[in-house]
Formats: sequence, C-alpha cells, structure tokens
Amino acid sequence: MSVTHLRWGTDELSLLLSLDTAGPVRVLAAGDAAALPDPAREPDLCTLLMHRALPLVEIQTAGSGRLGTSGKRHVDGAASLALRYTGHEEVHEQHGGGDVQTLRVRMADEISGLRVTAVCTLWEGIPVLRTEARLENTGGGPVTLEYVSSFAYSNLARHLGDGERWEDGVALWLAANPWSGEFRWSKATLAERGLHDVGMMPFGQTGSKNRISVTSTGSWSSSEQLPMGCLEDTRTGRALLWQIEHNGSWHAEVADRFDDVYLALSGPTDREHQWRRVLGPGESFPTVPASVALVPAGGLEAALAAMTRYRRATRRRHPDHQGLPVVFNDFMNSLMGEPSTKALLPLVDAAAAAGAEYFCVDAGWYDAEPPGTVGPGGVPGWWDSVGEWTESAPRFPGGLNEVLDHIRDAGMVPGLWLEPEVVGVRSPIASVLPDEAFFRRDGVRLVEWGRHQLDLRHPAARAHLDAVVDRLVHDYGVGYLKLDYNIDIGAGTDGPSNTDSPGDGLLGHNRAYLDWLDGVLDRHPGLVLESCAAGGSRTDHAVLSRLPIHSVTDQQDFRLLPAIAAAAPTAVTPEQGAIWAYPLPRHSDAELGMVMVSAMLGRVHLSGRPDLLTSNQLALVKKALTTYKSYRHLLPDTRPRWPLGLPGWRDGWLALALTTEDDDSENGRTLLALWRREGAPETVTVRLPWADADSRPRVMFEAGPPSTYDWDGRERRLHVRLPAEQSAVLLSFGPDPDVPV
Repeated sequence: MSVTHLRWGTDELSLLLSLDTAGPVRVLAAGDAAALPDPAREPDLCTLLMHRALPLVEIQTAGSGRLGTSGKRHVDGAASLALRYTGHEEVHEQHGGGDVQTLRVRMADEISGLRVTAVCTLWEGIPVLRTEARLENTGGGPVTLEYVSSFAYSNLARHLGDGERWEDGVALWLAANPWSGEFRWSKATLAERGLHDVGMMPFGQTGSKNRISVTSTGSWSSSEQLPMGCLEDTRTGRALLWQIEHNGSWHAEVADRFDDVYLALSGPTDREHQWRRVLGPGESFPTVPASVALVPAGGLEAALAAMTRYRRATRRRHPDHQGLPVVFNDFMNSLMGEPSTKALLPLVDAAAAAGAEYFCVDAGWYDAEPPGTVGPGGVPGWWDSVGEWTESAPRFPGGLNEVLDHIRDAGMVPGLWLEPEVVGVRSPIASVLPDEAFFRRDGVRLVEWGRHQLDLRHPAARAHLDAVVDRLVHDYGVGYLKLDYNIDIGAGTDGPSNTDSPGDGLLGHNRAYLDWLDGVLDRHPGLVLESCAAGGSRTDHAVLSRLPIHSVTDQQDFRLLPAIAAAAPTAVTPEQGAIWAYPLPRHSDAELGMVMVSAMLGRVHLSGRPDLLTSNQLALVKKALTTYKSYRHLLPDTRPRWPLGLPGWRDGWLALALTTEDDDSENGRTLLALWRREGAPETVTVRLPWADADSRPRVMFEAGPPSTYDWDGRERRLHVRLPAEQSAVLLSFGPDPDVPV
C-alpha cells in the first residue's frame, strides 16, 4: 500500500488527507492548522485516524451496496471503497475581493468506470469549508446511484480527553423549524439523543449500527428541521457547524464508527427520498453543496459567527444588501389577501407617513372574485386561481396602476406578490400549459391543496414565468416581487418524460428553480426578490445566496414573535432576515414597543393597520423607523450574539446582540435588543464580555414605561429593568451613528 499525505488549507481551517493509490482518499483530520497531526512525527496516530476515516465521498449503488456492515447508515458503500486516488489540483482565485482556494481531488474505479471529483473550497480568513462532488460514468454500462455524500468526515471525537466517552463528551445541536415557531435550537449529548457506545467494537464490529438522522423530504427544505446542525465538544467548545445548501430534500446523519463519531451530509437519497439516478455511459451527476464551519473554541455561537461571514462572502451581490429599505406589505394582520383600490389607498398614505420605502401588494391582487368568496375547494379564489397573474378588474376598477402610481407618488417603490411555482386548479393556465410542464406521478398530474406544481425543467413552464416577470416589470414598473411558495408537493415527479425517480425529478426542478432565479436577476439586476415559503419553510443557503431578503415566519402573535426574531440570525444574516412589525390600534404603547423592536435588528417588514392608528401611535412607529434608518448601514457587517443563550420558546427574557466586526476596539458598536414577556420578572442581568468597560449604554428605542439600567464596566454586566410585561428596549453601546437618517 502506497499512502502519502496532503495538507491543504489556511491557518484558520486546514485538511489532512491520505492519498492512497490502493484505496479512496480520506480526510484524517480537519480544523485549525496548528491542531492537525504531523504524519512524519505522529505516524501511529495517523494510522489510527486513517483506519477510522471515511472515504472523501461516500457512494452506494444498486449493484454493489455496502461492505462490512448493514443497516440504515449511509457509510461503507462498496462503490466508494473501490475508488483509487488518481490525482489532485489546487487553485487560487480572487472572488469578491478575497482569495479563494479550491482543491479538486480525483478518484476512479477502473472496473466500473465510475470517476469522482471531490471539490473543497475555502474563502480567505473564514474557517468554513464548502464541499461537493461530481460523478461521471466512463464505463460501458449504466450505474444506478442510490446515495452520494456531499460531505463525509469521521474522527470528530479525536480531541476528547483521556477517559472521556464520545457519547457524553460530544453534544449535538439541532434546530426544529415548525411553521410560525421557527429556529427552535436544542442541545443534547449524543447519548441523550439515543446514540451509545454499545461495546461491540472489541468483538470485531464497526459500532452500534445506530445513527442520529435528520431528514427533510419534499419541496420545503426547512419545514420541520433547519438544514443545519452543530457538533460541540462539551468541555472545550470546539465545534463543527454544518449547513446543507439545497432547496429540496436532504439528509444528515451522525453515528459512531470504530469508537469515534462521523457526520455524513447529502441531498436526496434512495432510502429516505425515493431518489435514484441512473448514470448512462458518459453521463455525470453533481451533488448538492454543503458547508461546515470548524472553530477551536466558543461552541455554537463562534461557529455561527464564522458561518455568517461565509454566507455573506458566497451570496450574489445585490444593492439591497446595503440599502435595507423598509418594506410595507399589506398581508400580515392587515388585508390578509383581500386587497382592493379602496382598501389600499389609505394604507399607502399611512405607510409612507410612517417611513416605509417600498410597498408590496400581497396575495389577491389577481383574484377576480369578490372579497370573501370561497371556491369549490373551500378556499378563496386568490388561493386556487393563481397562475395567470393578471390584475383583477373588480378589485381595481381604475386599474392596478392607479394604486401603483399612488405608491410611487407617495415616494415608495411598488411591489407585488407572486407564487411562481404553482398553478391553481381553477386557473386558465392549468389547461394552457402541457401536462409535461407539471409535476406528475404515474402519469397523473399532482394536486396539493387546490394547486398544481410547475416543473421548471420544461421550457413551457419557464417561458410562462419569464413572460410574467418581464410583463410586471415593464408594464407596471414594479421594483419588488415577493416570491411565495405555500405547498409541499411531496417526494417529487416522474418528470417530463416519465423516466425520473420521484426524488430525482424534484432535485431537477429544485435546480431549475435556482437557475430561473439567476436568469431573472441577470435580466433585472435592480429588482428586489423576496424569498418566502409559508413563512420560513425554505430557509436554505441555496435560495438565500441568490435572493437579498427572506421572510422568516408567518407568526401573527406579537407576543410569540420575539423568540423567532431573536434566533433568526442563526440561519439568515441580519440584513436579509425580514421580521414582521404589525402595529394595531389595540396595542398599548409598551406592546407597540415590542412589536417594533422585534424587527429592528433585521429587515423591517411593516404591516398591520397604520391607517387606523392614533396620531400618537403612528408617531411611535415613525420614531422606531427613523431610529432604524440611523444605524441600519451597520447591519451587513455585524455578527450575532446571544448573551442570554439561544431563545427558548417560552423564555421570559430574550436577548439578541449584533456587534460590529471591530467590536474588540473602542470604536466597536453593539446593538442589544431585550424583550420582557408575560410572567417574567421586572429585572434581568446580561453579561456582555466583549463590550468596552468604559462604554456608556443608551436607549435607542422603547415605548411605554421607560426602562432603567446600570452598566458594571468592570464585570461587563448590564442590569436592566423593564416595568411593563410584553415590552422591549433597544440599547446601543459604542459611538453614535455617523450616517444621517
């Protein structure tokens, strides 16, 4: 056996790989460069790590299965074990003003003809690794893929101290993501999550055969779980945070193998998602990307800081990332899908008076049926008649442009709501487009809650949507489109030719949707596209790396919203995460303060009924937005922190801090939001270890009974009192804003 080693990466994050001409390439260790083992000085350690390590890409095919084990785990695939190292190349490029390093590792199985290129990418100064792979069939017959990993890495417990068991020394963070209760992070040891050392390795077994698996099936990528997780050393805080960058089905698993712990990430699989891909001779398949942040200390919060920097470095540039305009949307706790000229005109005036800069007319602007009409499917016409996207004459007797011109005259940019991927069963488009342009299974067009699903791989489907967007931009002058998606179509489609596995059909559409988004922005680079999917049901980097603003939730109760708003930066950069602010006449001043503060460390999605507020209430909303505009330019350069820990759903006090990148100097700035909810005590103590001891905190915004606070600079502790339940305050540490409103 001829094995050499390759050390590749940066000081912040490096890999140690074994290059084996008699076996697959394996990652022996990953992390900060100083912590990697030295094969020359530690040969025995490297031999042990190689024994435990997984192939760089795990592959399972229908004709080969797995070797040495069986069960539900996606490791030890015979196809991956048959690969041999054939070469590699390192590339350095400039991207977005920073240095980008790429490693391409080539492997091949000369018998089957399967060739694999694994691609690893690093951005300068950011300890986050992006991985993906491309498989090519160079053989003479077909190969049926059932599983291909985007990232596979073992030896995750190698830093544990003597006598520490991995089942107790390694904790796993996961984030449940229920509709209207998004970003519910929880931490538990591997043992507490059901993964134990069963003691079978001394008897020649690889491990427990068990796993902790997290899977999302269907077209909502985050409807039950975020495509994220974090493994953390409970003693040192060393952590690995991952995200799967896909807008469809995905799978993650953590398990034990040879007395250590591995992580495997992928897109859709045969076992979990009805996915198979038959590669004919000459055909290839790319995996979905995944990225991992590795930090030597600081746990989940430090890893999230690194991932936040990576998300910014890898997204499509858009002017909206810096402007951060306040958007009024007429849906949430407002018109709720029943817009009309009569209802909208006073809202436009009130939104402009409050300080909104964009005004988006939400669902229903195309619905020809009178408000309140329920169709045969038991839903309003705006739900099951979508798809043609032409204005409703009964709702807009003077034409939709009458309202849009009024928005422009009020100094705002007009926008419209679209749900591009669906066509209502009562829409004329349902009979205009060919059957092949829709999701089908066994030749039957799928229906979900009164809608059909378009397959954007079909040219007629894409041409229809391109024509819609271009018409709305050119004929109506819209500068904003909210792209919603309110159904989960399930496992997938047989495809236009009825030859796809359902999971592969869905994957093909997912990729076509991303390509369509790119095409829209290429044609209309200044157009602001908002990502939305039943609230936060498609919170993934595949979409967020393309669209500049993301609606994170549909939560209508202002008392529950703070737990979502405070946790949103775990998955969405602050300058992209849109939070509802829906002031209503029934709100007290303190409650209005909570309503507004919840949105003020992200993107403000103003809604509610500003047209019905008293003059004093409207003045409070305007004050909040004026304050927001004074510091919003800071948000694209901040990192999130949680001085009270990640928010629990029922926690009485919640805290979110955003700190500028130079937060360790006297010029650093901290924005701190604090919420007091029902039943919580009046006072709370918050530790801010990064803040300047001589800093003078000040109130940026509050409403209702005023807060009081005391800053203990020596201990870096802030003592705050909020007299009213259901209230909030926004505080600032550091210099005053230097940008005018």
